[in-house]
Amino acid sequence: MATELDHSFSTEKSIDDSFAAVTDLERVVPAVEGGRVTETTGPDSVKAEIVMKMGAMSMKLLGTVEVVEQDPAAHRVVLRVKSKEAGGQGHANADVTFQLEDGGGTIHTKARVTGKAASMGEGAVAGVLDALITDFTQKLGQI
Repeated sequence: MATELDHSFSTEKSIDDSFAAVTDLERVVPAVEGGRVTETTGPDSVKAEIVMKMGAMSMKLLGTVEVVEQDPAAHRVVLRVKSKEAGGQGHANADVTFQLEDGGGTIHTKARVTGKAASMGEGAVAGVLDALITDFTQKLGQI
């Protein structure tokens, strides 16, 4: 199942500080509720895990996060998340595009979810992702 979501955020940080924050995976991954870096694999890539709650169900996703595009002049960054459900066959993959501007910016998330999470239905998946990203946008100004 594929879902696309758009969010905006505001911050008191300069646009350059925001750019530095979203390209620093050691800082940005833990800003996602339940997320943590487990290993740095390169200058623009990490192994990570996230524990997601979907209603009464909880699942752990293991995978990678990498910066696949960064344009400092345009203040645009694209992160790619590829993850697999621990102990299951489901996947949760996403391209997350940050378009930064003075005082904040926008985040466009294009996610693809399969397995146990997808069986909850598109509305439930979109709702969980929306809440996760909304929480993340509130933390973004602090990282």
